[in-house]
Amino acid sequence: MVNDPDVPPNLCFPGKEEVAKLVARITGKQMASVEDLVAVPRCSRIEGGVQQKQLYVGYQTCSGADLAFGGPMACQYACVGLGDCAAACPFDAITMVDHFPVVDPDLCVGCGTCVRTCPKGVFELVPTKARVFVPCSSKDAGKMVKAVCSVGCISCKMCVKSCPAEAVSMEENLIKIDYKKCVDYGPECGEICVEKCPTNIFRYFSPSGKVTEKDKAAVAAS
Repeated sequence: MVNDPDVPPNLCFPGKEEVAKLVARITGKQMASVEDLVAVPRCSRIEGGVQQKQLYVGYQTCSGADLAFGGPMACQYACVGLGDCAAACPFDAITMVDHFPVVDPDLCVGCGTCVRTCPKGVFELVPTKARVFVPCSSKDAGKMVKAVCSVGCISCKMCVKSCPAEAVSMEENLIKIDYKKCVDYGPECGEICVEKCPTNIFRYFSPSGKVTEKDKAAVAAS
């Protein structure tokens, strides 16, 4: 850390910005910007009523189940639900509720362990100040998504076309959000991406996962 100039001072995820500033001062390094992140599962299989396509009998891990024909869920991109993420989280920030991960934003430090652990790539690190997000990881065509999930993204690109900040794009049939562009643009857009989405999978973001009218008002005022 001290002798290698290429090692940044902001690698202590639990310490966040406060510790990064201290490390930068001690080592004499330039302090890069530190953005608070929280892990978010990009999946809505419970809400969307995604069914099991097969009964998995084997070693009870997501990675194990994923090896058996892509896992037990009808959506090949859905959370498997056996808790590899919760077991791997070094801060006990993930709890499995009805075989689905629930992240405690007060315990999550944005270390990315769950992102690296999930065999489906369901987890994403999202800035805590993000305005919107999409809890869906499907790359399937709209017709295939509708066949297995009632709320999944159908790749209609209405959000891409309507975003005045050009913060929303689609890569390999998966929605990507440039959170910096989105936040920097400000509330003038009125979160039109949320309004235009025909399946209501484009949503207001709250680190807790529970968006209230207060959250919406806070986004509009930020």
